[in-house]
Parts: sequence; structure tokens; C-alpha cells
Amino acid sequence: SLPFFQHVLNSGIRRYHVSPALCQRAKVAMSHFEPNEYIKYEKLEKNINIVRKRLDRPLTLSEKIVYGHLDDPEKQEIERGKTYLRLRPDRVAMQDATAQMAMLQFISSGLPKVAVPSTIHCDHLIEAQSGGENDLRRAKDINQEVYNFLATAGAKYGVGFWKPGSGIIHQIILENYSYPGVMLIGTDSHTPNGGGLGGICIGVGGADAVDVMAGIPWELKCPKVIGVKLTGKLSGWSSPKDVILKVAGILTVKGGTGAIIEYHGPGVDSISCTGMATICNMGAEIGATTSIFPYNARMKKYLGKTGRADIAALADEFQQHLVPDSGCQYDQVIEINLSELKPHINGPFTPDLAHPVSDIGSVAEKEGWPVDIRVGLIGSCTNSSYEDMGRSAAVAKQALAHGLKCKSKFTITPGSEQIRATIERDGYAKILREVGGLVLANACGPCIGQWDRKDIKKGEKNTIVTSYNRNFTGRNDANPETHAFVTSPEIVTALSIAGTLKFNPETDYLTGADGKKFKLEAPDADELPKLEFDPGQDTYQYPPKDGSGQHVDVSPTSQRLQLLEPFDKWDGKDLEDMLILIKVKGKCTTDHISAAGPWLKFRGHLDNISNNLLIGAINIENGKANSVRNALTQEFGPVPDTARYYKKMGVKWAVIGDENYGEGSSREHAALEPRHLGGRVIITKSFARIHETNLKKQGLLPLTFADPADYNKIHPVDKLSIVGLASFAPGKPLKCIIKHPNGSQETIMLNHTFNESQIEWFQAGSALNRMKELQQK
Repeated sequence: SLPFFQHVLNSGIRRYHVSPALCQRAKVAMSHFEPNEYIKYEKLEKNINIVRKRLDRPLTLSEKIVYGHLDDPEKQEIERGKTYLRLRPDRVAMQDATAQMAMLQFISSGLPKVAVPSTIHCDHLIEAQSGGENDLRRAKDINQEVYNFLATAGAKYGVGFWKPGSGIIHQIILENYSYPGVMLIGTDSHTPNGGGLGGICIGVGGADAVDVMAGIPWELKCPKVIGVKLTGKLSGWSSPKDVILKVAGILTVKGGTGAIIEYHGPGVDSISCTGMATICNMGAEIGATTSIFPYNARMKKYLGKTGRADIAALADEFQQHLVPDSGCQYDQVIEINLSELKPHINGPFTPDLAHPVSDIGSVAEKEGWPVDIRVGLIGSCTNSSYEDMGRSAAVAKQALAHGLKCKSKFTITPGSEQIRATIERDGYAKILREVGGLVLANACGPCIGQWDRKDIKKGEKNTIVTSYNRNFTGRNDANPETHAFVTSPEIVTALSIAGTLKFNPETDYLTGADGKKFKLEAPDADELPKLEFDPGQDTYQYPPKDGSGQHVDVSPTSQRLQLLEPFDKWDGKDLEDMLILIKVKGKCTTDHISAAGPWLKFRGHLDNISNNLLIGAINIENGKANSVRNALTQEFGPVPDTARYYKKMGVKWAVIGDENYGEGSSREHAALEPRHLGGRVIITKSFARIHETNLKKQGLLPLTFADPADYNKIHPVDKLSIVGLASFAPGKPLKCIIKHPNGSQETIMLNHTFNESQIEWFQAGSALNRMKELQQK
């Protein structure tokens, strides 16, 4: 991949003067791991100038970076919230659970090598049991087949491979790959973490990643921009986590849908780079496309400390393009005074149920939530930085000085091998162990349900507090009675020492081993180590220059990996007399549609993982999970079994959903599974962005009620027909005929967000099928 100016010079076109300094600047590598892949700020600048002239107005920061990556900035139609943009992202990142399906789809494409720098990160398949070393050793043994597949596929197709134990994908990206102005897409919903370094980093499904890896322009609905103006300064027990917990309470889990959250204002400079990453990371919980901070001195400091001073120097040269224009307009503005912001704790069961820490004890007692804390857990992709660990250690050190240890069980998850090695060297890990903590592997662990929890029985009502990002029912430990609360690492540590939600570290006292009362002081810790980071063990596998001779193993008898078969092409007819597999009541996240935890081992085997289809969704007919009426036999049974029966009988089916259907993870298995088992249509009041796109990619029809009240007109025993597909067109509603068992009918209208190319995905059977058609042409 040649830098932009080299392309210009090689073509003999002198569009404008190219100075030696600019040529030199163009040769700053995007990362140490790809020394010949360069940052293209000149191209970004050129595109921004074209778009600014066309729109004739100041641009927000997110607009600059998004529009700066347009495939055709001269002709691209641009209207926030309406038009679809064709973009050229700089790179792709995949975690091991989603990378399996992404690489299987890339293999199916028939292409020889990825077109942009891409990486695989092994962080999702390591289960927390007894501690880091043991858990990692066990994971390598259990997942050997999958790790071998990913390593060999990476080598064959030119993808960098981060081995198990390397750390959590988003921490690795922040340390090595994100930079101001980058556009990165990742097959994980918390990819926006990279916005803490001024990048537009967007979570997607594997099929989207395949588009980018194949060199095809990637489509994204032009985002709206929500501005969050920060004033004042963080201090005391308040932390960056409290900013996003507060924003989540304001916007709710769907308030950011279709928008980029752009932080700005004088308060930004009081937040560390990793703190900004924390805030951007959890923007996924409000449905935002991504979140971003403007380039500043805190980012420059972090780049320097992580060995990328050359990138910081280049960013300084182009800083005007890495901050918003003066006078730019936001679609909505929220203002938060950091000086007045109090520590927050959100939950249970949803990450937008916000409470000040000072109130949570009384609220819990009133609501009947258990106040005794069984386990406190710090770490995760949201909060596992050096600063996070340091602030938690500062709290723990005070307790130890008074002879106290944690009353609750306590676990620590370092974000990366570099963080693990550095906190071991600097003594933080020792302090956290002494206070009662167990240091887990550098991986996702309990945050995504990879937790072999032994201290309670399933169904036992209990409370845990975490520094994670999500707290959906059963997410962490598969127990629907676990009340999970999300807060900052230092608050988790303080509450774990006290053992109760009724403790407010700002005002309440603890009793030391000597019987004397004492109050915890607000923690203070360095945002970055005084010495250089200790890189720890080398866990990266470079792809060879030529991987054509590399063999990729997928056994036909494997229970964990399965090569993909193309989905059937649309037959050109309306979808008539579809049965309703399930009408879902209430919240239905991707965890409800395709559970994680023990099911992660089947992420590379579509047929096996389809046995978890919608097993967590509540059936409105009987109020139960994983129990639906088979319309052909009238017997109730598991959702996947019923879907398989319909498929066997050649009957198409639909799902009816509620608000924000598919919120949560970028999990494209939640779209692959219904398609594999014969589903054709998902009709809801509204969709989460990533899930809606994933459904389209797999050839399904995600449709929304033109009148949300029409949700009540459809009953699980009805039959549905979608008519008008022969004239399916962007912006044109579709008609749905509801046939009731008594013979009566009624018609409702359904909206969609398909553009022309997405309609072609549906007609071809999937986006991958359409890609193959275009290759053949």
C-alpha cells in the first residue's frame, strides 16, 4: 500500500506542490507491526477540504474523520441520518470469537489476501477459574483447534495474530493501532474504545469486516452527531467512568442510535487518554455508532509512552484536522460539569439505570435488591488501564494499612500483557492480591460470561459490582438472579472492602483491625508508569510475506469449525403465509438471541451454535424463555427445535420484536442463526444499529412497524405475508398482511432502511453471495 503522495507522483499527476517535508511525513507507519503501511493524513486533509467546500459549513471532528475516508468525496451524497456513505477504513481488528466466522466468510469469498492491515486477537475463549496462568494453560488446550485455525488462516491471508494471553482486543488496539484520525472497524461492539486516541473506531459484524478486508467500500448510514460538552475538572472519587455512566442515564440504551458521540469543551483536558477510552468504550451501551475525543496533549503523552512519538509529531502537524471546526453544529448537545459530577453506579440488568453511589444503598433496600456484595470484579476492556489499576491499588493500600481485606470476593483482569507485566513490576498486583484479589488472565473473562463461578447456585439471588460495561440478565455468570452493577474500578474496590452497597466511600467510615474508625481518602495514581511500560512476553505472530503455501485446517467432522455453504437466493416472490417463531416480550439483546458463555466454543460452527437461537428471549404468549408453540403440531418446545422443524417442513418464519431489538454485542451469529434455520423476516418497533446491518448482510429482512402500536395487532398464532417485494425500493414501505386463525385479515405497513446495494444483498441471498456475483462479473 503506497502513501497517497507516492501514488500521485507515480501517476505523473502534479495536483499541487509536494514538499520533501510532506513526503517524509507520509512515511510514518500506522504501527510498529506494519512498517510499510503509512498514515495518510494528506489524503484525509484533501478529502476534508473537498467536503467542507461542498457543504460550505464548519465540520465536527467526527465529520472530518468520517468524510475524510469517503471513497468518492466529490460525488458522495451527504446528509446526516439519511444517506449511506461509502467509506475506506484504514484497518480491521477481530476478536477470536467473531474472527472465526469473519475468516470463514473471507475464505468463502475466494480472495487470496486481505486488502488492508488486519489483526486477530485471542481474548474471548479464556474462562476464569483459578487464576491467570492456570486458566490460560487450560484455554490453550481446550481451544487448540480454534487457535490453530485462526493462526493458520491469519498466516495464509495476511492477518496479524495476537496469541491467547496477549490481552483484550481494545486495550491492544489502544496500545498499538489506534491513532488520531484513524478509521478502524472491529468485529466487537466495544471497538469505539479507540476514540480515546482520537480515532473513529466502529463495531461491526464479520460480514462488514469482510467487505473492508476485500477492498470493497464499506457502507455506513451517515451518522448524526451528538455533542457532549465537558466543563470543570474531575476530582476526588469521580472518574472518567462516571462521565459515561451519567451520559447513559441521560440518553438510555438507544439514545445514541445512529449517532456519533463527540466530546468537547474545556473539561476534556482533565481526563487521561485511557480515561477518554473508557468513556468512548461504553458508548456502545447507548447504541452510538462510535464516540470520539479531540486530539490533545493527553493523547500525545500516551502515544509517546507507548512508543509512538513519531505519530504524535505527525498528528501535531495536522492537528487542525483532528479537532472540531469552530462554530460546528451538533444535532443535540449535552453539557456535563465535571466539577459537580458524583461517582455513579448503574444497574441492575441494564447499563442505563443510573444512580449516584451515595443513593444506591437506600434504592437497593427499597427495590429489594441484595445489598451484600458477593463479588467485586475490576478490569475489562472498559477499565483495565495502568491508571485504573493504580487507583484501585491506592484504595486497597489504605485498607491494608488498617488491617482490612475485602469482605467480598475480588478479581482483577489486566487489559493486556503489557499492563499485567507493568503492574507486577510496579507493585500494584501485589497490593491487590494482598487485599484479597485474584489476578485473572489477560482476557475478557467474566465480563462476557467466561466465568466458572462456584460461590453461588444458579437461581440464587445475589449482587456483584464490576468495572465492566454490560450487566444484562445472566451476562456475567448465566444466573438470571445475579444483580450486576457497573461502576469505576476504585468504587468496586471500596465496595468490595466494605462488602455492601450501603457503603459510600465519600462520607462513610470503615472500622480497622484495631477497632478504630477511618475514612478512605480519594485515590490518586499516575495515569502512566514513571518508567517505560514493561512489554511482558512476546505474543504476536507476524503474517508471512507470502502465505499462499499455508494450509488452513477445517475438519469436516469438527464440532467447533464448519465451512460455510451459501444461503439460498431470493426466488423473486413475496414471502407468503410465514409462521411466527416467537413474539418477543420486552428487552431482547444479542445475548438473548445468541447467548455467549459456554456457547462461545461453537462460534466457528454455524449449525451447532444455532442450537442457542433465541433461547433467552421471553415469549409473550406464555411469559417463558425457550418455550414456543409449534404452529404445525400445537406442542410447546425449545425455540431452536421449533425453527429446525419449520425448516425441515419447508416453512418460512418470522420473529416479532420490541424496542431496540438486538442491542449489545456486534454478534453476527444473532443474524446468521435465524437465516440458517429458515427465518426470513424480523419485524420490530426499532433495531440496534449493528444488528440491523448484520441481518441485512445475511439476506434477512429487518423491518419496523410504521405505527409501533401495530406490534399489538400481531399474535403468535397468526400468519404473515410480506407483499410488494417485486418492487422493493429504498424508502418505499412494504405491506404486511396479517392472517388470523379465525380467517380474518388486516394490513399494516412496515418501514425499512435498505438502500439499493442492500436490496441486492437480499436478492442475492446475502452480502457474501452478492460479492461473489460481482467477482464473477
